[in-house]
Formats: sequence, structure tokens, C-alpha cells
Amino acid sequence: MTQPRETAVYTHGHHESVLRSHTWRTAANSAAYLLGVLRPRTRILDIGCGPGTITADLAALVPDGQVVGVDRAPRILDRARATAAARGVRNVGFAVGDAHALAHPDDVFGVVHAHQVLQHVGDPVQVLREMRRVTAPGGFVAARDADYAAMTWYPQVPGLDDWLALYRRVARAGGGEPDAGRRLRAWALRAGFTDVTATSGTWTYASPEERRWWSELWADRTVASSYAGLAVDGGHATAAELRAVADAWREWGRQEEGWFAVLHGEILCRKDP
Repeated sequence: MTQPRETAVYTHGHHESVLRSHTWRTAANSAAYLLGVLRPRTRILDIGCGPGTITADLAALVPDGQVVGVDRAPRILDRARATAAARGVRNVGFAVGDAHALAHPDDVFGVVHAHQVLQHVGDPVQVLREMRRVTAPGGFVAARDADYAAMTWYPQVPGLDDWLALYRRVARAGGGEPDAGRRLRAWALRAGFTDVTATSGTWTYASPEERRWWSELWADRTVASSYAGLAVDGGHATAAELRAVADAWREWGRQEEGWFAVLHGEILCRKDP
């Protein structure tokens, strides 16, 4: 029987501007909704682990447990291993894998976690089914995803509306769903879960340092990352239009009154004992 495979294109890639954002992420600022169910011996599978900052944090929180980080990109796993080694975290390992067909037996993990993953996959319900399959009875599947259409900012700098519309077009053309946050509970129910706790969380960027960091990384990502290539090659924008969007990001970052909020949907799904 043919196993499901990833069909969506990862919109962001692993350009430095992307890793600047991903390496900022921690268990505290990206997985707080999950931390209350962790126990010292919990065994965790972290899907789409990227550079491993959240993964290493989770491993430190389960000192007598074991954490496995999985990602489709072999090169980013080298970065994840270096992250864990630099922190002295030893109860963690990393492997290449496809979330649609996990290379793990049934019922083995106490927690299976995915942060900002389901928005990028071709079949999020299938991924959640796989996450459920490898979770032990009574264990938890946890997922958190941004919702691009719900992002909001002030002031309304001309060009940021163009950014949002463009990003959503590019992501959907690649097979993903940029407004995943609002759909997580529905996807979990379709995947067979009956015990689903749905919450939300935000990242907010308002201080001068936060505005500078957020605006510069998106300005750089708009013109230099895999996303930029997909936008141009797919006929969604010209290079000149991308430069105009990058300029809009920098203009917003200079606004003393600037404020930007990223809304995330979160689900914590308990597998029936």
C-alpha cells in the first residue's frame, strides 16, 4: 500500500531571515498551552522541529524522558543537533521524516507536538491522524499555527495589505493553508479526536527593538528567501513589487506608534485511553 507523502511546498525555506525568526522561538513563547501536561518521564515527538530551539526546551522539561525531533530537511537538523549540544541537552535525538507517514510504531509517545507545521502540509488531517496513531492512549497531540488573515497591525502603512494578500496567494499556490489557526479544531475532529481543547495565543511586537526585529526579518524574507522565489516564479509578484513590500515593512518598523499582533490557534487533543 502506498504511503501518503508531502505534496505542499514549504513556503519559507531556511534563509537566514527565516532562521532569525525560528531560532527566537521557545517552549515558553510558542508552546505554553502544552507545558502543563508534561511530566519528567514524558516521551515527546516534535514534528517539523526546524532548528530545534523548542525541541531542546521540551527536552529540558522532561529530564527523565526522551524527545525526538523530526523534519523533512536534513540540513536544518544539523542546526538542531548543534542547538541541543550547545545547551548540553542529551535526552534528544533528530531524524528526517515526513509527517504524513511517520516512521514510528503505534502508541509510543506521551506527547506529539507540531508548531507552525499544519499550515504548510498538503493534508493536515492526515498529519493529525499520524500524530494520533503514534501517541500512546491517554497521551496528547498538540498543534499551534498562525492565522494570517487574523494578523493585525497599526498604523496602516500602505503596502502591508499587499504583503498579506501576496503571502496568502503564494502559500495557497504551494498547497498550504495560511489561515490554519482557525481550522485546527475542525481538522482535529476530522482526524478522529473527540477530546479537543482549543485555545489561542499571540505574539505581539510593539517596542522599538521588537518592531525593528520583526520588520527587518520580514523585509529580508520578502526579497531574499524561498518565499520570494516562489512569488516571482509563480507569477504572483515582480521583483519590483517585492521590493515595494519590503520597503513597507521597514516603514512600519520606523513608526513610533507601531504595533503588530500575530494570532495563533492551538489544540491539545487527548487520545482515548
